[in-house]
Amino acid sequence: MNTTSNSLSGRDLVSPTIAAFISVIVNYGGTFILVFQAAKVAGLSPEMTASWIWSISIGVGVTGIWLSYRYREPIITAWSTPGVAFLVSALAVTPYPEAIGAYIISALGFIILGVSGMFERFVRLIPPGIASGLLAGILLQFGISAFGGAEVDPLLVVVLFASYIILRRFTSRYAIVGILAIGLIFLIGMGKADFSNIKLAIAAPVFVVPEFSLHALLGVALPLFIITLTGQYMPGMLVLRNDGYKTSANPILVVTGVGSLITAPFGSHAFNVAAITAAICTGKDTHEDPKKRYIAGIACGIFYIIVGIFGVTLATLFLILPATFIATLAGLALLGTIGSSLANALTNPNGRETALITFLATAANVTLLGVGGGFWGLVAGLGAHLLINGQFLKKQHRVSVVQQAKQK
Repeated sequence: MNTTSNSLSGRDLVSPTIAAFISVIVNYGGTFILVFQAAKVAGLSPEMTASWIWSISIGVGVTGIWLSYRYREPIITAWSTPGVAFLVSALAVTPYPEAIGAYIISALGFIILGVSGMFERFVRLIPPGIASGLLAGILLQFGISAFGGAEVDPLLVVVLFASYIILRRFTSRYAIVGILAIGLIFLIGMGKADFSNIKLAIAAPVFVVPEFSLHALLGVALPLFIITLTGQYMPGMLVLRNDGYKTSANPILVVTGVGSLITAPFGSHAFNVAAITAAICTGKDTHEDPKKRYIAGIACGIFYIIVGIFGVTLATLFLILPATFIATLAGLALLGTIGSSLANALTNPNGRETALITFLATAANVTLLGVGGGFWGLVAGLGAHLLINGQFLKKQHRVSVVQQAKQK
């Protein structure tokens, strides 16, 4: 476990807290619309939709705070975005109580996987260059989106980009804080965001008695488990590894699995270690001291809990923000991580080609068999690595065996 200084100044709290706030904004503003779409498909009442938001927000908040504090690392948890995208179609043909039962089974699967330790052993086998290439490929789309929004709202993108460059020149540490403030002022001044009709209302959890069926097991639980594992846990752990954090995946799987299990009857589909939004909080822009970035994980958890308490109200608040603003903010916040990931991927000449294959295959973001581009990019990179370096690895293994025999 990492250690950290006992003394924290106010200055140590500002930047990680702002990074956490941006991470939460990107998470809700960028993907949470899928929850509303899935709820509509399932025919859920406003109360049950609010319960879904309450349970998943409280769940990721509590688990993120605990993991970040326990291991002194920015372990950000979040809901499974590819999982909820899958549920938009799955809930159309699955009764909601059976879906709840499937969530419980999926959560049990993650607990078992964490206790067994199998996932952590697999993560450790991935070469560093391939891991960095995977992360860079996942984040590339967000970097491109930082500028792609110029087609929709060129003035907003130009204002944010120009502000970012100027702030990086004079106060690098607070560049993201500055563009967030400038962007909000611009949106309000130009009438592009109206918060006047937002009213706070406390959400209440609604308990749903789970039902279990073979149809839900095969049609919901199993796909949700695989999609979340490959689309969230894998890149999420590699984000942590890329920034030098070594906490085992095992306790993360167990804690998030237990959290998902407890909150499932209230609507929470699955939550896990975050990937893209975590990268906003794990890099040097959050704090120059890696041992103090765990503050961002705790701050994220607090923000999630606040959103959960007020349910749909604050989620709607995030949805009011224009998509272009969210995309540009996320892309600019991730520039440093994208750059360092690419640099790490191409550092070792022997693994440069396979790292590049991983990066390009992941960036292509091809979805096959319901599984996203991150998984297939990893498969392409590892497959190329084994084919190119397999004989070399066998030779190395034989040399090692001979040396051991001589020593005996």
